[in-house]
Amino acid sequence: MIEIKNISKTFYQKKQAFKALDQVSLNIDKGDIVGIIGFSGAGKSTLIRTVNLLERPDEGQVIINGKNFTQLSSKQLAEERKKIGMIFQHFNLLSSRTVFDNIALPLELDHSSKDQIHKKVNELLKIVGLEDKANDYPRSLSGGQKQRVAIARALANDPHLLLCDEATSALDPVTTQSILQLLKDINLRLGITILLITHEMEVIKSVCNHVAVIDKGKLLAKGTLSEIISNRENPVIQQFINSDVMTLPQELNNRLQKEPQDGLFPLVEIELNENISVEQILSALYNEHKIPYKLLKADVEYFGNSNFGKLLLQLQGEAEENQKAIYYFNQNKIQNTVKGYA
Repeated sequence: MIEIKNISKTFYQKKQAFKALDQVSLNIDKGDIVGIIGFSGAGKSTLIRTVNLLERPDEGQVIINGKNFTQLSSKQLAEERKKIGMIFQHFNLLSSRTVFDNIALPLELDHSSKDQIHKKVNELLKIVGLEDKANDYPRSLSGGQKQRVAIARALANDPHLLLCDEATSALDPVTTQSILQLLKDINLRLGITILLITHEMEVIKSVCNHVAVIDKGKLLAKGTLSEIISNRENPVIQQFINSDVMTLPQELNNRLQKEPQDGLFPLVEIELNENISVEQILSALYNEHKIPYKLLKADVEYFGNSNFGKLLLQLQGEAEENQKAIYYFNQNKIQNTVKGYA
């Protein structure tokens, strides 16, 4: 449905060139939810703005439903943009208009009849769960409610594509999840393709079917969430995956020693990968190698048949037995770190 072909974009600041995008190519299927993740300044916003040509690329093509947007006239492009909704981090609502009138704005600009506007806006209010807020003004709404209004407005012209530019960055975690669930429901109910950018891995995990990772204007990787998470070679990808540090329980941290001592056992942090399951690791330790252990903490997520995350184990065997466990981890390419002894 969407083909981004060899897109490049250079900006100039004080006569210095800054390449925001460098030969980026990406295909997005109809009805998919695709996340583009990257750190600040990676080129995410520039990329998403080239999709509807709010930023015109220096070179490359943007093809949507068979039409090359870079070759359209201004009038043709304006017509095509009507079928591409966009939501932003800061909502961009008009404070002087009610919720109803904010949602109605695109329909008014398209010269829809009053009956059509009334029917459509009420349908959208129902979809985003704001039927009782139609006559309220933005100043009386919470951040999550404002974003729901912005989403409804973006859906007013029945778009086939919804672009989300850091749409949840200004929201608290609970509200973020509710907005992401709304986007997922819209995708399933209306079949709208969604392209979103974010710097938060949790957003990607919550809603996206496919992921693209961008850094310094270059596309580093693209694929399913499982494929991206299992990429152990790219340090940028690993920074996102390992951004959550597994902290030790406070009581244990207080008596943790850096060096081995008699009567103390090693605490080992294990990073899971898609090639071996939690159950396999624990079974191998106890049933095959007869090494006693205590599972202190687990942060595990499942994507299809694969698990990812971290375990914190205290190996409680003799020194030689515990060393066998470390050898087993290394032999099976299970990343492990001895955090200390307790």
